[in-house]
Amino acid sequence: MRLRTVLSTLVVLWLLIGLFAAFQRGLFTDDLAECATLTHTLGTIAVGPLNYVGVNPAVGCPPLPEPSQ
Repeated sequence: MRLRTVLSTLVVLWLLIGLFAAFQRGLFTDDLAECATLTHTLGTIAVGPLNYVGVNPAVGCPPLPEPSQ
């Protein structure tokens, strides 16, 4: 049970650091609600502390189907 508490605490801290990194990059001030913006923000939050050692998340959007004629 103690291991579960420690792991939960580490995950919460990891995500809080990721939120802080996304905030520092200004990802919450952008008014564009695009797939690329959303995936970049979520990638930054998920990578969290690794942003501070030089890892920059690069997540692409899947191609959307074209409308029929």
